[in-house]
Amino acid sequence: MAAALAACSPQAATDAGESTGESKPAVATHPDSGLELIPVTVTTQAGEHEFTTEVASTAQEQARGLMFRTELGPDEAMIFPREGDVASFWMKNTPLPLDIIFIGEDGRILNIAAQTVPYSLDPVAAEGPTSAVLEIAGGRAAELGIGPGDRVEW
Repeated sequence: MAAALAACSPQAATDAGESTGESKPAVATHPDSGLELIPVTVTTQAGEHEFTTEVASTAQEQARGLMFRTELGPDEAMIFPREGDVASFWMKNTPLPLDIIFIGEDGRILNIAAQTVPYSLDPVAAEGPTSAVLEIAGGRAAELGIGPGDRVEW
C-alpha cells in the first residue's frame, strides 16, 4: 500500500519550545510515509508482541493506508483509529497480502481478515463497532498466535 520499508527506522524530530526555550519530546516518524510511529502491543495467551506502528489519523492518511507498499517488516504495522463504526477495508492498489485486525471498542480483537488478497476490491469488514484497525504482514497473526479476544494497546 505505499513505498518500501526496507530502510524503515524511526526518525526523531524535535522542536524547540518557542516560549519556554525547552525542547518538545521527539516524535518518531516513518521515513517514507512521514506518519508518526508508536508502539502497539498485542497480548495473547502466549505473551506480548510489540509492533512499530504508523498511525493513519486523518481521512487522507486512512484512504491511502498501505497502498503501493511493496514491503512490510514482520514487526511493522499501520493503525487506523476509528470512531466506533463498523469498519470495512479493501485491498485496492495494495500489492502485499495483509492481516487486517479489527479491534473492538473494548480494545480486544473482534475478528481478523487473514492473508487478504492483493489488489482485491472485495470488502473485508469488522464483526462489530471498532475503535481501531491494525494492519500487519499477511500470515503474521497466525505465526504469533494472535486471534479474536486478544488485547491490543497503543
